Amino acid sequence: MLTTERKALIQQVLRRDGRLIAKAFSQELGVSEDTIRRDLRELAGEGLLQRVHGGALPASPAVADFTSREATGSPAKARLGRVAARLIQPGQIIFLDGGTTNVQLARQLPHDLEATVITHSPSIAVELAHHPLVDVEMIGGRIFKHSIVTAGAVTAEAISRVRADAYFMGVTGLHPETGATTGDGEEAAIKRLIARQSAETIVLATREKLGAASPYSIMPLKEIATLVTEAGLADEVLQPFQSASINIVEG
Repeated sequence: MLTTERKALIQQVLRRDGRLIAKAFSQELGVSEDTIRRDLRELAGEGLLQRVHGGALPASPAVADFTSREATGSPAKARLGRVAARLIQPGQIIFLDGGTTNVQLARQLPHDLEATVITHSPSIAVELAHHPLVDVEMIGGRIFKHSIVTAGAVTAEAISRVRADAYFMGVTGLHPETGATTGDGEEAAIKRLIARQSAETIVLATREKLGAASPYSIMPLKEIATLVTEAGLADEVLQPFQSASINIVEG
């Protein structure tokens, strides 16, 4: 089998099974495990999969910059934002993560909602600047340009002083094995810190993020209280998250 054929088959298996075990796959094809590992390294270098110990997982497609992501998937993201907005109760203190889906959530907050929103996203703060009854607390720091959020020591210090009733977290991947993941280590650390300062963590994720993984771990599935995702997904897509006792809200 040619290298290109093996690589195409690897991607086919990942789409079908959601994971690939290098040893078992090499035995199935009758090639060395080193050959498969080399294929996986090369595919990972092209951003086509995420390598993990012993094999690979599907790579998240949600790794483009903020502007590119803002232009894609808007109807689905708007639906998720609308559904997630209903989870916020009057008087709550909410931490809104950055990301294009959470921008949609901010847009969908009812005009009669009285609440406090803490955010390290200038985009979220701007969306809520004219909301009549929402108090907005902006966390400062160095701008991480890929996601348009603040990051670094100043950001972390400010976050460590707040407490939130709920954290609406953005991710680039959500996989049963790797949990919630994202593409930058410092951003992952900030997300973990916000989650620790919040009573519960709610993840908004469109279909392409489910069963996919990115390089940096945020938290395991068991630490996520609620997943807001698209309606009509197959049972086999949702089953791993249901098994982790995550409350699933479809929109």
